[in-house]
Amino acid sequence: MQLSDLKIKIADRSARIGVIGLGYVGLPVAALFAQKGFDVIGIDIKAERIEKINLGFSPIGCNEPELDGLIMEAAASGKLKATTDYNLIKDCDVVLIDVETPVNDDHIPEYSALKESLKSLAGVMKPGVLVILESTIMPGTMQKIVLPMLEDLSGRKCGEDFYLGNCPERVMPGKLINNLRKMSRVVGSDSPATADVMKELYQHVVEAELDEADMVTAELVKTVENTFRDVQIAFANEVALICEALNADVWRVRELVRKSPGRDMLLPGAGVGGHCIPKDPWLLASAVRGLDVNVRLIPAARKVNNEMPKHMLRLLKSKIGDLKGKMILIMGFAYLADSDDTRDSPSDYLMRFLEAEGAVVAGHDPYVEELSGNIYVRAKNCDAAILMTAHAEYETLDFERLKSQMARPLLVDGRNLWKKSVPKAAGFELVRLGDFSA
Repeated sequence: MQLSDLKIKIADRSARIGVIGLGYVGLPVAALFAQKGFDVIGIDIKAERIEKINLGFSPIGCNEPELDGLIMEAAASGKLKATTDYNLIKDCDVVLIDVETPVNDDHIPEYSALKESLKSLAGVMKPGVLVILESTIMPGTMQKIVLPMLEDLSGRKCGEDFYLGNCPERVMPGKLINNLRKMSRVVGSDSPATADVMKELYQHVVEAELDEADMVTAELVKTVENTFRDVQIAFANEVALICEALNADVWRVRELVRKSPGRDMLLPGAGVGGHCIPKDPWLLASAVRGLDVNVRLIPAARKVNNEMPKHMLRLLKSKIGDLKGKMILIMGFAYLADSDDTRDSPSDYLMRFLEAEGAVVAGHDPYVEELSGNIYVRAKNCDAAILMTAHAEYETLDFERLKSQMARPLLVDGRNLWKKSVPKAAGFELVRLGDFSA
C-alpha cells in the first residue's frame, strides 16, 4: 500500500490500528483511537490485563479521568480488542509500539521488550504498514536498532515495503487522557511523506501542535525534556539541604525566588520515582557513550535525587536516634500523588534503609491495593510517620485521631503537604524537609 492510500484510509477511519503494549501509554492511546471510530487491536503479554480490557475494565488502578469510561465504551462497541496473539495484527495498517525501555544497573538501556516486540511484529506485518514507536528511547535507537531489525527480520525495505516513524508520548499518570489530547507531539520521520501521514493519524486524537522533525530530534526532545526536569528537581533538593544547614525554610525561599520573572524553581521532595525521570537522563547520556562528550551534570543530578530517600532516613534519625525495633509508618508508596504507580518508588528505597537499621515498617497507600485501608489502624503503635507521597487523602488527616494511635507523635513531612501549624496544634513533633527554621 502506498502512503497516499494509507492517508485516505486514516482520514476516513477505515485504517486498522495495532497497539503493542497496553500499559500507561498504550492502553489510553488504544482507547482514544477506538473512541474516534478506528478498529484497534491491542497486544500485551499479560493475560490478566487482556482479560480485564476485553471485559471493559481498566487494569490501571489509579484515578484516571475518562479512561474507565473509554475502555468500557470501546470494549462494548467492539472497536477495541485485546490479545496476546500477534497474528491478529497482520491486517493492521498502522502499528504503534508502546513497550517499556528500562536501563540496567550500569545505566545502559535494555531493549529486550522492544526487541521482542519488533521480532514478533516483523513476522506478521503487512506490506505498506506504518510502524510508529511511541516509547521513550535512547537517541539513535530508531536508526541503530528499530530500522535494521525490522528490515532484517521482515526481509522488507523501509520506505518501500513499510514505513517508519517515532512520536514519543508525553503523559503522566493521573492525566493520561488529558495529556494525550492536549499536549503537543513531535512527529519524527526521515521522510516528509511519512511525517504527513503520521500527522493525519495523530490529528484524530491530539488537539495540539504536531511538530515535524527527523527521528533523532524526536528522540532527543523527549529525553531532554525529562532530563531537564530531573536536573531542576535536583537543584531544588540541593537548595533544601542548604536551607536545613542554615536553619532556613526552603519553601519560603522558593516562594520568594519565584516572584522574580523566569525563576520558576521546582519543588524539592523526598525522592524522584516513576518509569521516566529516573531513567530518561541515562538514555540521553548513553547516546554519547564512547564519544568525546564529558557528561557531568546529568549524573550529578541523578545522584542528588537518588539520595533523597536516604536523607529522609537522616531526618528521622535526627529525632528518634536508634531505629532498632522502632515501628515506622511510611505514608505513600506510589511515586506520584493520587496514582497507583509504584515504579521505582522512593518509598521502596526508604523501606529498605529503615529495615537495614532494624526498624519495623508499616506502609499505607490509598491507591495501592495491598497497602490501602484505614490509615489510623496502620499507624497503631508506630513511633513515627513519614510522608513520602502527597496524596489528597492525606491532606485531610484527623491528626488528633492519628496521634491517639501512635506510640510517639512524630511526623516527618517530605512533601510540604501541611501548614506547620496544623499537625503541631494536634501535639505532633514535626520535621519538614528543607525547613529547620524556628
